Amino acid sequence: MSRDYKKLKVWEVSHNLVIKVYKVTKKFPQSEWLGLISQMRRSAVSIPANIVEGAGRKSQKEYLHFLQTALSSANELDYYIYLVKELEFIQNETYEELKKDTQQIIKMLQGLIYRINKDLIADG
Repeated sequence: MSRDYKKLKVWEVSHNLVIKVYKVTKKFPQSEWLGLISQMRRSAVSIPANIVEGAGRKSQKEYLHFLQTALSSANELDYYIYLVKELEFIQNETYEELKKDTQQIIKMLQGLIYRINKDLIADG
């Protein structure tokens, strides 16, 4: 069962968040290239990438697995956003924007996961 991931609002928001994270991390200290920059970018990219990979899977169970991985990556990114604010690598305005987007993604993924779980239970 192939799904069109581009029709999912959660994919769109997470894709746009990746672009924001790349732009923001360009301004980080060079010493963080192998640290926070790499980790933040990796966790950000993982969100829409797992949505896309899951959408291409045949079963709902497989799709669910990739959505759960995307949710884990969103939670990881949420922490990195908090950390870079505490380290004063980003201004409060940037923090609020990234945090808002990440929280929106987390809520959307939780809702999608809930619906798929509900369908799987109903299908027995």
